[in-house]
Amino acid sequence: MLLPAHHSRDIERKPEYLQPEKCAPPARPGPAGTMWFIRDGCGIACAIVTWFLVLYAEFVVVFVMLIPSRDYVYSVINGVVFNLLAFLALASHCRAMLTDPGAVPKGNATKEFIESLQLKPGQVVYKCPKCCSIKPDRAHHCSVCKRCIRKMDHHCPWVNNCVGESNQKYFVLFTMYIALISLHALVMVGFHFLHCFEEDWTKCSSFSPPTTVILLILLCFEGLLFLIFTSVMFGTQVHSICTDETGIEQLKKEERRWAKKTKWMNMKAVFGHPFSLGWASPFATPDQGKADPYQYVV
Repeated sequence: MLLPAHHSRDIERKPEYLQPEKCAPPARPGPAGTMWFIRDGCGIACAIVTWFLVLYAEFVVVFVMLIPSRDYVYSVINGVVFNLLAFLALASHCRAMLTDPGAVPKGNATKEFIESLQLKPGQVVYKCPKCCSIKPDRAHHCSVCKRCIRKMDHHCPWVNNCVGESNQKYFVLFTMYIALISLHALVMVGFHFLHCFEEDWTKCSSFSPPTTVILLILLCFEGLLFLIFTSVMFGTQVHSICTDETGIEQLKKEERRWAKKTKWMNMKAVFGHPFSLGWASPFATPDQGKADPYQYVV
C-alpha cells in the first residue's frame, strides 16, 4: 500500500534521483566489537563537563557533608543512596554515548541491495543524498554523526551522540538518575546548612567556613539547574515514547504513517519485554527485535 510522503522530510523520492551507480561502495565494516564513538569536539567537551559536575557533587556530598557528620547512620544511608544513583547516572551516560543509536549502514544505496529488496511496481525507496544510504521509514540524517539514524529524536551534545531507536532507554535513565541525585543533593545541602547554623561552623565541616559555604552554594546552584533541566528532558522523553512520536517528527509535524499502539506497548518497545527491574538498569539491553528489510519500502 502506497502512503503519501510528508513534504518536509529531507529525502528524495523521485526514481530518477535514486541512482545507485553514483554511490560510493559501502565502507568496510569494522572489526567485531568496535565501539561506537562520535568524534565531535563539542560533544566530547560536554561529556567531560558532565562527568566533572557529577564528580564535583560526589566530592562535596562525601567530603564536605557526610564524612564530617557525627550521625553515622545518616552518613551511611545517604552515602550509599547518593553513590548508587551517581554510579547508575554515569553508567547510563556511558551506555547512551557508546551505543549505536540505530545508524543505517552507510553507502548501502547500491544496485545489489536495491535488487535484494525485490521491489514491486510502484514501490519506491528513500535515499539519503548526504550519506548515500537507503533510508528506512522514520529515519533522519544527523549532520554531527554524519549518519541516518532510525527513529532519531535529537542529537544531544551532553552524551555526544544521537538519541535514537537503540539508545533512547539509556538517555531516559541518564536524565532520571541525574534528576534524582540533584534532588538528593539539594535536600542534603538544606539539612547541612541548618545543622551548621545550629552548631559551630568549624565543627560541621573539615574545611574552613568560607570554603564550606562556597562549595555548598555551588552545589546548590548546580543541583537546582540540573534538576530542572533533566526533569524537563525526562518528561519530554517519556511523553515522546508514550505517543510514539520522536522530537523531530513533532517539530516537523510529520504525518503519522505507522501503526498506533498503546502507551504500555510503546514503553515496552523502548525498555524491553517484559516489565522488570531491568527497565531501571543501564546494563540490561532491551530486545529491539530484528530489523524488517521491508521497512525501507513504501
